[in-house]
Amino acid sequence: MLREEINKALEVLKNGGVILYPTDTIWGLGCDATNQEAVDKLLKIKNRPAEKSLIVLLDVDSKIQSYVKEIPDVAYDLMEYAENPLTIIFSDAKNLAANVINDDGSVGIRIVKHDFCTPLLQRFRKPIVSTSANLSGKPSPKYFDDIDPEILAAVDYVVDFEQENRSHKKPSTIMKLSAGGQFEFIRK
Repeated sequence: MLREEINKALEVLKNGGVILYPTDTIWGLGCDATNQEAVDKLLKIKNRPAEKSLIVLLDVDSKIQSYVKEIPDVAYDLMEYAENPLTIIFSDAKNLAANVINDDGSVGIRIVKHDFCTPLLQRFRKPIVSTSANLSGKPSPKYFDDIDPEILAAVDYVVDFEQENRSHKKPSTIMKLSAGGQFEFIRK
């Protein structure tokens, strides 16, 4: 069943669609982070202003260099020792859809370790946008059952995996990292 769900989600991502999927944190809306039209579609579903930043997921840290011009060495230490899912905001993003990159040129990236996301990312071989599965301004859903029916109806595919999971998950820690290696917490 997991393989089948990955295949279905993969097909939607390749065709520029938006998926609703479980992550290592909370349920997310996702699309190809290199496809501007797919990102526009996701933002429209979420009713989110384009200037609000998005996070992208990758399966391994060695892929970060494909999407960030310069990676401070401390980034690898932060990822290695983080006890909870960690999103790092890097300066000077590249090779991503323009509407994924923040106005200041930065992008938030999280290396994900998850039974669904990791194999999906390995097979897709591109970053996937991950933003909470809620309408802009509304609370993030703690569980699948909390997701707004409007979101469920608008996405191209709802992943049938972990929908019954009731373990408490929360959004990732977010840390902004400057090119010089200084960092600050945005969300703990």
